[in-house]
Amino acid sequence: MKRVLVTGSKGQLGTEIKNQAKDYPGFSFIYTDVDELDLTDKDAVNRFFSEHPFDFCINCAAYTAVDKAEDDRQLSRLINVTAVDYLATACATAGTFLVHISTDYVFDGKNHKPYTETDATAPQSFYGLTKLEGEEVVKKQMTDALIIRTSWLYSAYGNNFVKTMLRLGNEREMLGVVADQVGTPTHAGDLAKAILDILSAGKPLQGVEIYHYSNEGVISWYDFAKAVMSESGLSCKINPIESKDFPTKAKRPFYSVLSKTKIKETFGLEIPYWLDSLKKVLKQLNRQ
Repeated sequence: MKRVLVTGSKGQLGTEIKNQAKDYPGFSFIYTDVDELDLTDKDAVNRFFSEHPFDFCINCAAYTAVDKAEDDRQLSRLINVTAVDYLATACATAGTFLVHISTDYVFDGKNHKPYTETDATAPQSFYGLTKLEGEEVVKKQMTDALIIRTSWLYSAYGNNFVKTMLRLGNEREMLGVVADQVGTPTHAGDLAKAILDILSAGKPLQGVEIYHYSNEGVISWYDFAKAVMSESGLSCKINPIESKDFPTKAKRPFYSVLSKTKIKETFGLEIPYWLDSLKKVLKQLNRQ
């Protein structure tokens, strides 16, 4: 029985891992969030690892408020960099394999073809910068780890674009959504399954490797919003707008499509199409 620590377990990805745990009987899961384990407290992290041995740690904890990070820089760096340093160091000392979640925001969004794991990084926001610094910390502290960059994460849980669109679609007759930012949504449940499949496959995981994971397909936020309304039977009209007409404190990448070739070829994963996963989540939300 392999012991797995899931940090940030009350977030979207952590919740989806918890939901799927029963499908992986070879694993024994321990779930923590800030109340059970404050990752910004170095002594607490070291004490926790000395008391509880783990084979794997899946770090779902992060500061993800992209616009707020521009002002709340100290807290953003504390959670996305310093806490990762404490966690990675503890994992390295204990011989625990770390899976760390990162983001498409480490890129500048100026590509015209999907970003590979070896493409140059150039974050355009403070959030993206801290996530890149978190990756560097993992590389520095660990000898064996997975860093998984993902994009446009959503689920039936927490706050995300899909749930915001559903709420606004029920409140308004018309809505403007940016059409000049292109990427791929990622259902947190699909990412959770991919991580658990990788860890349970028994393949030797050696070195610190970066992989990209999102659902298949390429769309704009406008297309995504249109699909949410259409699949939900909402009559709210979605109008395409440019990013300059919807200014945000943090700069978003205009193109953040991630190449999944490496993760598919290495682990033999079949990745669902974004619309198929969206339909599943909308059905799940209808049942709640």
